[in-house]
Amino acid sequence: MAIFKGAGVAITTPFKEDGSIDFDLFTEQIEYQIAHKTDAIIVCGTTGEASTMSHEEHIAVIKHCCDVVNKRIPVVAGTGSNCTETAIYLSQEAEKAGADGILVVSPYYNKATQKGLIEHFTMVADSVKLPMILYNIQGRTGVNINPDTIATLFKNVSNIVGVKEASGNISQVAKIMQLTDGKIDLYSGNDDQIVPILSLGGKGVISVLSIVAPEQTHDICSLYFEGKTKESCDLQLKALPLIDALFCEVNPIPVKMGIKLQKRDTGVLRRPLTQMEDDHAKRLEAEMKKFGVL
Repeated sequence: MAIFKGAGVAITTPFKEDGSIDFDLFTEQIEYQIAHKTDAIIVCGTTGEASTMSHEEHIAVIKHCCDVVNKRIPVVAGTGSNCTETAIYLSQEAEKAGADGILVVSPYYNKATQKGLIEHFTMVADSVKLPMILYNIQGRTGVNINPDTIATLFKNVSNIVGVKEASGNISQVAKIMQLTDGKIDLYSGNDDQIVPILSLGGKGVISVLSIVAPEQTHDICSLYFEGKTKESCDLQLKALPLIDALFCEVNPIPVKMGIKLQKRDTGVLRRPLTQMEDDHAKRLEAEMKKFGVL
């Protein structure tokens, strides 16, 4: 059984002006998502600015999320690192904290070979009992996890159960599904490709759009699963201008602005991320209004 099916939100981490984590605000964000039909919470991912956190902060955020959610919906913890030992440590701590699964990005900057990726992911998976989702995003890591590498890991490591595919290459996604006999749990890592990936047998999306439009993102998936493919596709296409606006600057700069536009809050960004440009913020506001989330 998949860790989750539908729209999992790549939740942001709220920071106070002094740079510390605002756990009260984080609780509010978690409750907002659960109240608005989000199917799972993905914590400490790219959108959560995990790369700027100390190990202690990283673990504390995962634990807080698990405690607040309290098994109402699945929690998937981002535990990837460019250091295998660090990824193992974070994964083990996420398991202790009560996470339902882990999301492990390919090592960044190191640019491992495919053989190195197999060894890395196998060692991390073997260190825990939790189900693991691979995260393929070459644009941020500098290395692609090739379809045959994903298939090898899926077939040989029992708790590697899924992949978040953010390559944007739909042919590659199709190849992954062909090589795994359609059995791997496939999640879109791009909000503009939810329906195409569902059509290839995907289980859902790990979504930034869900942060500001949780019900609509859930509905894109649920409508598709109900056989209402036209309605699902129509909603996907309607969301495209807003999705484009949410990525007009590097994530999570725009989506944190989107939260503020909704009269909620997620605190400040951690450097090196900076405040959104005014013209981009106006564009985002206009698209949120058009999509009915403002």
